[in-house]
Amino acid sequence: MKKVLVMASGFGSNFEAIVEYFKNKDVCIELLSDKNNAYVLKRAKRLGIKSYIIPFNETSNFFLKHKFNLVVLAGYMRILPKEVLNLAEFINIHPSLLPKYKGLNAIKRAFMSGEKVSGITIHYVNEEVDCGEIIFQAECKIEPDMTLEEFEEQIHFLEHMHLPRVIEELIK
Repeated sequence: MKKVLVMASGFGSNFEAIVEYFKNKDVCIELLSDKNNAYVLKRAKRLGIKSYIIPFNETSNFFLKHKFNLVVLAGYMRILPKEVLNLAEFINIHPSLLPKYKGLNAIKRAFMSGEKVSGITIHYVNEEVDCGEIIFQAECKIEPDMTLEEFEEQIHFLEHMHLPRVIEELIK
């Protein structure tokens, strides 16, 4: 059985999309959060998924004790040091077409920029923020009459549709 760890610090909608996608497949999904009050932990409990609350400074020790076929950063709001990145294969999902709008608030920055197209990027993780090799990108249009909330919904739809499929390809 393949083991996938999702690392998340917040709401966890991508985590839930991953869990639902792999529900009847031979893949074990687990969750790690660095925040004991993250909503994603409630999702994990409701979905019956094993979860860990690991302070950021203990991340390296965690990966020395636990092995995974793939680690997915899905709203994990920390920059992992090289010593941790050397312990597993890490991918990240980012809500823009990298290399544009790296870092925080990418959806809002892309929307406010006057861009006509944005999207999502799934990439390998390295020590630099949102700079790893790109695995997959999907585009969506920013329509002139669209609200920020509508654009955000479109981005999340793309994330939920594509991230589980990319994970599946990578762990085959």
